[in-house]
Amino acid sequence: MTDPLRPTIPTDEQLVAYLDDQLDTEQRSHIDAALHDDPALSLRLQWLARSNLPFKDAYEELGKQAPTDRLQAMLDTLPSPARPALNRRWFLAAAAGLVVSSVVADRLFLGWQLSQKKSNWRGLVADYMSLYVPQTLEHLPGDEATQRAQLRTIDSRLGLNLAPAKLALPRLELKRAQILEYEGVPIAQITYLDPTHGPMALCVTRSNKGSRPFAHERRHDMNVVFWADTEHAWMLIGHNPVADLEDMAKVLRSRLSV
Repeated sequence: MTDPLRPTIPTDEQLVAYLDDQLDTEQRSHIDAALHDDPALSLRLQWLARSNLPFKDAYEELGKQAPTDRLQAMLDTLPSPARPALNRRWFLAAAAGLVVSSVVADRLFLGWQLSQKKSNWRGLVADYMSLYVPQTLEHLPGDEATQRAQLRTIDSRLGLNLAPAKLALPRLELKRAQILEYEGVPIAQITYLDPTHGPMALCVTRSNKGSRPFAHERRHDMNVVFWADTEHAWMLIGHNPVADLEDMAKVLRSRLSV
């Protein structure tokens, strides 16, 4: 039974409308109160605010799969103007209605990214890493026994043979190795703490696209160096200068390809 005195948790669509300043004063006050009382909701709002997902591209891709005749008939029944302006709030509502009403917005967007453009696994990692600060990692255990246990989990999921000695980098402290997963696709994240530049991560997932040389990009104001071997795609991401990241990537690639 629902407690009538307990405030309802804002949906992703409401949070996006909040970010887009499309709520009235009462609605904003309700979300302000919820954010004040719920740290997890505040983190969710921060993720939505920082998210750099291709809303227009995703909408166009979904549009190709949509039952256009039926949708047009539905739009014709709406008062003028029939179609609202294409903004994030409209896309969230339209996409949820076109695909399945129970799918939340982040699952739709991230799922589309991962299934439609495999290279965008780096975008998922960058979205996650953008929330990291040094305090996220400072108090994690750093003993070798813990690291080896964490690396065994990665090895079993991704067919690797990792060890702390192979992953050691000058000046950086290895803090954690863990498996993330989205839509059944495992992504390993090996996180370091750089005393100058803060959190940095080596990430890897399976890939069948063959070996590829080093390439660079920027995501969420972080530098990314990425490459691939015959079975895996790799990336280093952090606030370190790109030249430093590439030097570290060369060291890691030489060790991990053996």
